[in-house]
Amino acid sequence: MSSTSSEKSAADAAGPAQAALEIDGLAHRYVNRELSWLAFNRRVLKEAANTRYPLLERLRFLSISASNLDEFTMIRIAGLEGQASRGIETTAIDGTSPRQQLVAIRAEVIAIEERQQAILADLTGLLAAESLHILPEISTLSGAQQNWLEDYFTTDILPLITPQAIDPSHPFPFVSNLGMGVIFRLKRGKGQAGLVEMVLIPNGVPRFVRLPDDTAGENSATYVAIDSIITHFAKVLFPDFKIAGDGVFRVIRDSDIEVEEEAEDLVRFFRTAIQRRRRGRAVLLELDAECDPAAEALLREQFEVDDAMTVKSEGMLGLRHLDAICIEPRPSLKFTAFDPRYPERVLAHDGDCFAAIRQKDIIIHHPYESFEVVVDFLRQAAADPNVVSIKQTLYRAGDQSPVIGALIKAAEAGKAVTAVVEIKARFDEERNLHWANELERAGVQVIYGFTEWKTHAKVSLVVRREEEGYRTYCHFGTGNYHPVNARIYTDFSYFTADAALGRDAAKLFNFITGYVEPRSLEKLAVSPLGLADKLYAMIDAEIANADAGKPAAIWAKLNSLTHRETIDRLYAASQAGVDVKLVVRGICCLRAGIAGLSENIQVKSVIGRFLEHGRIWAFANGHEMPSRKAAVFLTSADAMSRNLYRRVEVLVPITNKTVHDQILSQVMLANIIDTEQSWELRPDGSYERVRDLERHNGTAGSPNFNCHEYFMSNPSLSGRGAALTDHSVPYLTLKKGSSAKLAKEPKSPA
Repeated sequence: MSSTSSEKSAADAAGPAQAALEIDGLAHRYVNRELSWLAFNRRVLKEAANTRYPLLERLRFLSISASNLDEFTMIRIAGLEGQASRGIETTAIDGTSPRQQLVAIRAEVIAIEERQQAILADLTGLLAAESLHILPEISTLSGAQQNWLEDYFTTDILPLITPQAIDPSHPFPFVSNLGMGVIFRLKRGKGQAGLVEMVLIPNGVPRFVRLPDDTAGENSATYVAIDSIITHFAKVLFPDFKIAGDGVFRVIRDSDIEVEEEAEDLVRFFRTAIQRRRRGRAVLLELDAECDPAAEALLREQFEVDDAMTVKSEGMLGLRHLDAICIEPRPSLKFTAFDPRYPERVLAHDGDCFAAIRQKDIIIHHPYESFEVVVDFLRQAAADPNVVSIKQTLYRAGDQSPVIGALIKAAEAGKAVTAVVEIKARFDEERNLHWANELERAGVQVIYGFTEWKTHAKVSLVVRREEEGYRTYCHFGTGNYHPVNARIYTDFSYFTADAALGRDAAKLFNFITGYVEPRSLEKLAVSPLGLADKLYAMIDAEIANADAGKPAAIWAKLNSLTHRETIDRLYAASQAGVDVKLVVRGICCLRAGIAGLSENIQVKSVIGRFLEHGRIWAFANGHEMPSRKAAVFLTSADAMSRNLYRRVEVLVPITNKTVHDQILSQVMLANIIDTEQSWELRPDGSYERVRDLERHNGTAGSPNFNCHEYFMSNPSLSGRGAALTDHSVPYLTLKKGSSAKLAKEPKSPA
């Protein structure tokens, strides 16, 4: 993957989408999945250059972009290289082979990495002007700072590192995935053979060292990378040698885990698979630009990588670690602090979640509303003597999960508790195995789901003894039961006591725990059993309405759209005259705005302070959108083959009027009319900021609208409670051209 100027200029001139168009005839219908993902990561990276954002937030976006690219390399590039090496010619949605994709991907990855380094250089200069110094040359620091660093190296770093000679009696050491090190070429006295030494940076050591305030000056902070410190003070480490050359390196390994369907014990399989992941084949070797040539040759040989799998960088390696600097206590360099609201409806019932849900369905819009209400729902269930049973799916729960704690307390209180723990959740396998062990110790019945399918649905089911008999309370989520992510990701938590949904949820759990396939679901649609068929039936109904001259529209909010059949059905809807508006944050293999194919489809991506994650489908159902008669659904599934056919997912219909209004006329509409954080998909597969398009089209004078700011400023409709009667929530309406309009609510939805 070594960079050349010709590769960079070609990538900049053509762009990933145009490159795909030239490869195969199918490309006029579909965008390559991998190139679409890289386009998404470019949008994330461009937020790091967004001058409207505070500097440390821009640094955070740079870190996110780098972390995304690391995962893409260790999973997607590794998979394609594996296919190419084995001669597998399975083509992608756009008709390209693995080898063809790798050529286009590598050029785009190089361009992104070069752009990342340019942005880092820009940000370090801007931050230095704010007395926040990152990655300075140690030789440029003051004498007091250099003395402190040398003492720190001697007392804190030296005891942790182990220099290892590389020669016939000292085999090349193993470097784990994402591992970093410094390699030195040393010279002794005249007539003596040289020596190569390697110093691996331990995983537990912080990547950056913050110099103490008394050496940096008042209101100033300085961060130095640990690899720079090791390189600078190498003479302390090797006192009797001359440093003839050195280089910093980093390796990325193949980290995917393929589940063996014949595995006799899934837990044992994953415990060994996690160990194998750390030792996966090298996919990419990163080197600093000044790496010693002899050391570079040795690294290439030992990691068995060629030019296509090597990147030499002019700047810092491992930009993902920059997030450690973003915790610097500088409020002026960060977004204004935001504290999620606790739903007023629950507070109006003195914090009793069951009473609030029993009165009316409620949807919690994270992160604008607190995830704490989800935790309180389970904590109250654990402590309530009338609760007899709790069932819970767990895909990702985090390190310090209060959800796990609530389930453990419920089991210890004698309740029947079942937890479906998905140990196949990528990069959370080890954590989930730990939580499964903790739950089993407490007496929770732990189920690992299906061998071949991941259980991705987010469902809680609580059965409570009440005066009228047993009542079932359900929580359906679009996000994980992860309290940290819930402060960053925009997601939905839907609470209901609807009896039919409760019965369907019980059947869903029976399917996961006992393979009892549900024969007749009343409201839910479940994949892989029929969720896709439900969506297709709804799309077909819109096509029929368009053919009959009725209003016909499809609105959807997704993370990814890659499934060919779904795309083809949306194309058919467009050709029938159905108005299709899609908000797709990440990968989108559909081409929008192509005459005769998709001229009635508009696709946008919202990238901003929060990561869009909630999934919505809405169908006009013969009425002008938005309408209370539209068919609205929440789902845990994206429009991807894996979600529709290889995962357990749920599609939940929304019939409560207030919740329906909130999802369609508040959340969905706000995303559609957003102008501040939106990118529009162009027919050639490229994306352009909506603001830039408006300037180009001469409509830049229209009012700007930022959906994240709107949600931070206005309480949700279903969560606000009857106590709020001042009609204080601006009601969104849609005008031609998808521009924003705020109006007084027609009536209180509480």
